[in-house]
Amino acid sequence: MKTISLLLAVTGAMAVSGVSAQDVLKEKGCVTCHAVAEKKVGPSQKDIAVKYKDDKGAEDKLVAKLKEAKGHPKVSASDAELKAAVKQVLATK
Repeated sequence: MKTISLLLAVTGAMAVSGVSAQDVLKEKGCVTCHAVAEKKVGPSQKDIAVKYKDDKGAEDKLVAKLKEAKGHPKVSASDAELKAAVKQVLATK
């Protein structure tokens, strides 16, 4: 239930702001290093999704990495933006 509430809150915040997860990935420079299907500077979005496929805590881990610069450059974005971007990447097929 907590996950559903969080998802609705993030989705609502993104809808109100008019910014999509794909927009966040572009605006914050994620796609400069992480293409959808091929490795650039960092792993592809597909590779990230595969790596974390069975990890129930993946979303929180990745958001923390982005916020706190742990193994990844710090990304200046709101929590809603980071969560939306991470959800988008983890849903990549």
